[in-house]
Amino acid sequence: MIRQWYEPLNFSEWLRRTFSFLNIAVFIITATFIFSEFRFDWVENLVGSYLTSTNEFRPETGAIWETGKQTSNADEYLNKIINKKEDTRQNVYQASTFSDLASGVSPGEWVTLEKQQFKTLYLTLEKSTALKIIEPAQLVWLLNGSSLDRIFCEGITGGIKIYFIDSENRVIKQIDLRKEDILEIENGDKPVPGELADMEGFLGRIYPAPFFFDTLFKLPADIIPDLIVNPKALLKQEGKIINIGIWNESENGYIKLGFEFEEAGGKQVVFIKGREWAVWQLSLNLRGAGN
Repeated sequence: MIRQWYEPLNFSEWLRRTFSFLNIAVFIITATFIFSEFRFDWVENLVGSYLTSTNEFRPETGAIWETGKQTSNADEYLNKIINKKEDTRQNVYQASTFSDLASGVSPGEWVTLEKQQFKTLYLTLEKSTALKIIEPAQLVWLLNGSSLDRIFCEGITGGIKIYFIDSENRVIKQIDLRKEDILEIENGDKPVPGELADMEGFLGRIYPAPFFFDTLFKLPADIIPDLIVNPKALLKQEGKIINIGIWNESENGYIKLGFEFEEAGGKQVVFIKGREWAVWQLSLNLRGAGN
């Protein structure tokens, strides 16, 4: 049997080596280290202090454990954008007036407007007020004759912009509509409390109702329809017409006429528009008959 040189010669030698001062010191130090860790958690505190002192030098978000949270936040934000876009599209689709259209699109939002829907909104307006948005002949060409590909509606602060875009992605027509202009266009035939005599634009051109209509009925029959383009606004009123005024300016080939009604609740004025050439002919006859 071969014996290695470092093997103990006997059992006593083995005990002396096992319980040597060095081995006992190493055991005591190791046991103390482990016991103190369980008792005082000094390793955790030391690591925590180190991480706290170096916190400002590390990235704000962890590269691994924050990835899931960031992905979740991104998905939630994307869903909000999609839902908002869908809500806007529904609001535009359900719009029955240009006012509804302007209210349904927030500033900075874009939405496609179907050709048929724009045509329907346009046809809800009276002929004289529709001219303020676009000439009928130009709209006919855009919708039925040009290379129009799509219509975009953009929400802006206080209104909307409508873009007519051709197949080459060029804007061939742009319409800017402010909300106050839309309200004026759509509500122009609503009664306004007051009297014609208090409205500066009618001064010197106000006529009693019997005299006005007597002169009107003496005109050729083909002129009269062009004087009262929108009779519905007048027929809706319950009061009695006492005065009619002619505005002193023309706009888009029309002149405003004011009909003063007397009702139990007071006086109010309803505005309609007549063709400029027909109103001028009536004005000449009114002046001639007055003289």
